[in-house]
Amino acid sequence: MKVKKIMLLSVIVVLAFLPFLMNKNHQQTAIANVEYAQLGNSINKIIQDERLDGATTGISIRKAATGELIYDHFGDTRLHPASNMKLLTAAVALETLGEEYRFVTEVLTDGHVKSGVLQGNLYLKGKGDPTLLTEDFDLFAQKLASKGIKIINGNLVGDDTWYDNVRLSQDINWTDESYYYAAQVSALTASPNADFDAGTVIVEAHANSKVGKAATINVMPPTDMVKIINRSKTVASDGTKTVKIEREHGTNNIVIEGVVPEGGTVTREWITISEPSYYALDLFGKSLTKKGITFAEKPKLTLGKTPRKAQLLTSKKSITLKELLIPFMKLSNNSHADILAKEMGKVVYGEGSFEKGLQVIEENSAKLGLDKDMMMIRDASGMSHINLIPANEVTNLLVSVQKKPWYNTFLTSLPVAGVSKRFVGGTLRNRMKIEPTVGNVKAKTGTITAVSALSGYATTRDGELLAFSILINNDLSKVTPIEDQIATAIASYTHLK
Repeated sequence: MKVKKIMLLSVIVVLAFLPFLMNKNHQQTAIANVEYAQLGNSINKIIQDERLDGATTGISIRKAATGELIYDHFGDTRLHPASNMKLLTAAVALETLGEEYRFVTEVLTDGHVKSGVLQGNLYLKGKGDPTLLTEDFDLFAQKLASKGIKIINGNLVGDDTWYDNVRLSQDINWTDESYYYAAQVSALTASPNADFDAGTVIVEAHANSKVGKAATINVMPPTDMVKIINRSKTVASDGTKTVKIEREHGTNNIVIEGVVPEGGTVTREWITISEPSYYALDLFGKSLTKKGITFAEKPKLTLGKTPRKAQLLTSKKSITLKELLIPFMKLSNNSHADILAKEMGKVVYGEGSFEKGLQVIEENSAKLGLDKDMMMIRDASGMSHINLIPANEVTNLLVSVQKKPWYNTFLTSLPVAGVSKRFVGGTLRNRMKIEPTVGNVKAKTGTITAVSALSGYATTRDGELLAFSILINNDLSKVTPIEDQIATAIASYTHLK
């Protein structure tokens, strides 16, 4: 009887694996627990989709409670993670900096105030804060005015020496440099709104009131750092919108080309600034003017290091890292990842560089349950096509972080499927909007050219939390629906009869 039971179990296992062995792409799939064979079969059917022909797909699913691997499809194959890299960056930042960590910006002088005149230079010293807005510069100016300063007899100096002067991570393509997802990194920078896309301005193209005239262009916040070159044209309402907004490579010339139909929708782009330290300095200068503070002579806006004996006039602390993780992870903000990398390098090794920041990430990856010898880390954001991480290492991370005191902050930062609020649903707000995934699947998305990823958590119908990672490389079709199908299969699964 015992032998018959063993033989029967063997037959069941073979039948469970048969679809995997027969699949047209000769893919390697394993189920570590026979209890989840039906889930494995469901996923294996999904990945037969012809949109994955020629692509490489890594899938890993673990029990969140124990870390037990229950499904593995090329789980140890190194693949490009795209923005799933941010899962590791966020975890290491929480581990090394802490949930309550804040960036600081300071305003100092090397002179003294007498009869309303500041005799000396005014220094704006940045220490990495990506959340500085126009109103923050206004507040700095207001505080200086409250100290009785009316005239500055000196220059306005920006100090961005908290980090090095390497503005972009090593694998950014020059064609991406115009856009917000490839913003330059500086210790002194500014953001146009509360999404905190540091180092960018918002450029809008509106139809002119007269057909044949150039579109009306708005730049927010207003800054002298950019030059608008408007080659656009307003056409009749039945025309097709072709307007394009880009920054000329190597300059701060923003070029608007194409046509805008009368009465049509606004075209809006977040455009990067070359050398954002000057951008922050320009905004501060405008704030000083608004608050009635003038310069004895035309000021020289320059960069330099604050003297050691400089006097602190005012300062501002940023929101906490816990709060920053919401726009960082929900909206997949690349500049936040780059800034956090440099900040970790500065805090741990005294050097605000990509090199030291990535060193911190690599060293802490082992502490977070990953095998660093299985990975190649080239940046903190996932923009690089040279980053390599296996899906099994991503799920190792998702399991191990649950033991950390900051886990709830990490979990809360993940996009939530189908929830329309931007700072809840994030990049998943328009995906998986029905049961059983809506409000259930909490995962980080990832997209770069020919790469798509989705990794996070889902609760099955049995109430069991599973950690999953889906990394798809070399895809030429839209494959996010396939990721959603896999996540839905996980959320729908039950082994109860």
